[in-house]
Amino acid sequence: MWFQKNIVLNARPRGFHLITPTLIQELPQLRQYKIGIAHFFIQHTSASLTINENVDPTVRSDFENFFNQNVKEDEDYYLHTYEGSDDMPAHIKSSLLGQSVTIPISQGELNLGTWQGIYLGEHRDHGGDRRIIVTLQGECY
Repeated sequence: MWFQKNIVLNARPRGFHLITPTLIQELPQLRQYKIGIAHFFIQHTSASLTINENVDPTVRSDFENFFNQNVKEDEDYYLHTYEGSDDMPAHIKSSLLGQSVTIPISQGELNLGTWQGIYLGEHRDHGGDRRIIVTLQGECY
């Protein structure tokens, strides 16, 4: 069985945000799937999705610090600067991390590892609401 839903995440500040609980709350349909795949795709070029540790919030801070150190703003070689100094670095960070994650579904739940969670990487100072398309596919009860 196939299922698709658009989820709108409220604007968040720049940084990495654990969104697993929000996504699960928005997907009661997930409980219908015995086995399958959940695909999450963000419809933006200045934000990203990734999976990493979900317990210690310093991991998210370290991610933000790493990417800001390695993909700097205001570099003189950027040509795409129309939307501000954080725009082109946001596009680069988004491309490095990616716009989607795919997670197995087992017994009505996302089958993430013990310490894993889904992050929204918000790479703009004022990115606004973010849209994620979720597609579920699998065998239902």
